Amino acid sequence: MARIAVIGAGLGALAAAARLAVAGHKVTVYERTATYGGAVGRFERDGFAFDTGPGLLHLPAVYRDLFVKTGKEPLESCVELTQVDPASRHVFADGTTVDLPNASRAGTLSALDAALGEGAGERWGDFLGRAREAWDRTRRPLLEEPQPGDVSALAREPYPALKAGFLRRPTTTLAQVAARELRDPRLVALLDAYAWSYGFHLPTAPASAAVLPYMEQTFGSWYVAGGLRALATAVYERCLQRRVEFVFGAEVTGVRTEGGRATGIELADGETVEADHVVAGAPVPALYREHVVPWERQDEWPRHQTKQPGRVTVCLALRGAREADAVHRTVVHGVDDFPTVTVLRPDDPQLRPDGDHESVTLASTQYLQPGTDWAEIAGRMTAQAEKAVPGLRERLLWQEVRTPEDTLRETGAAEVPGPALAGAGGRFLPAANLSPLPGLYFVGGWSHPGGGLAHAGMSGALVAGLIVEGADFRGSQ
Repeated sequence: MARIAVIGAGLGALAAAARLAVAGHKVTVYERTATYGGAVGRFERDGFAFDTGPGLLHLPAVYRDLFVKTGKEPLESCVELTQVDPASRHVFADGTTVDLPNASRAGTLSALDAALGEGAGERWGDFLGRAREAWDRTRRPLLEEPQPGDVSALAREPYPALKAGFLRRPTTTLAQVAARELRDPRLVALLDAYAWSYGFHLPTAPASAAVLPYMEQTFGSWYVAGGLRALATAVYERCLQRRVEFVFGAEVTGVRTEGGRATGIELADGETVEADHVVAGAPVPALYREHVVPWERQDEWPRHQTKQPGRVTVCLALRGAREADAVHRTVVHGVDDFPTVTVLRPDDPQLRPDGDHESVTLASTQYLQPGTDWAEIAGRMTAQAEKAVPGLRERLLWQEVRTPEDTLRETGAAEVPGPALAGAGGRFLPAANLSPLPGLYFVGGWSHPGGGLAHAGMSGALVAGLIVEGADFRGSQ
């Protein structure tokens, strides 16, 4: 039985902790804040409740696997999962509206033809076909296997070149994909919304980012009753059942080393904790920035992409009942260079004081600029959201604005970590789970396979496999 110290209580760290405890190890989680969940936060006031992180779950199979591998109770016995249908309503800048069904390619293509004109569905369908090729080429190495020491194979662009007569033109960015294959500005906006929600910009994102809309439209979008925070609670409770110990209010200030490997951690109060393995679930940039990790060869990490944007969330408490034909998620596309706003309106009695009120959450990915007026940003987001919520400002009781500064304070990083993407010379690959320091492992959204709830859960499985099975671990089967 090994002693394992886990830094941070985000979803990736919790997933690793539960799996390691089931394998017979003594696991203790040290979290600097007063609660678990990391970016999967919650804000409550006056009977209203809001998710302050992700609002929907994709690839729920990741958490189904976690619950199967760590106990007899399946995921659906611990949380209530429902498919969101339509998966999303899109309101484009020209006023065109289209509802896209959940996990139905044929339905999606028909909806696009009906809303955008004949041929729009075919172009989007052809694009998804090429995206599937990129997915098939990279799914296992990017999601199910530890990141290899030699990433040259992942540095090459997996998105297939577009055939043009006898020529095959290489496609290296998502902007090129949009211009060559989609053409209709509304289809381009649709692609941009998927990429931007993960913090990727069309001109700089690799063409392989096409897997993001493919993944969501193929495997669907799911809602957890009570909000995504309920999933974090279920994973935390599973950890407790497996006898994982938690120490909250415990800031880790250093990783102890001896003989060239990690041997424990140091806490802000001066306490030292010995460990056979250290699993770091805090943002990897913060670990290096704050000198928690004693590693001088900074050139060996990060290989990550340029600085990511952050997310602004506006929680709106509204008077009046949710109208019967309201949809769960509406994506209001940007106008006059203002980024897209996602409007979440879950029909969930757990999130509102009664049937005469409604909780609405607005989210927008924004570049971080010094001196940003977040109140102005929130006002523009609210004005844009009126296209999805009739009479929004007249119904408003109060609002709470959550900025990247809040994310930085609560999680250690202000940016949105994107999922791992192949291509672009490897610039969009996050830190490997095996750190440069033996005995230290990286888990969570800032490590392989990158950001997002499903990806964080996968990172927990990979780290647990590396510790339990050692260097011979080749990934999930």
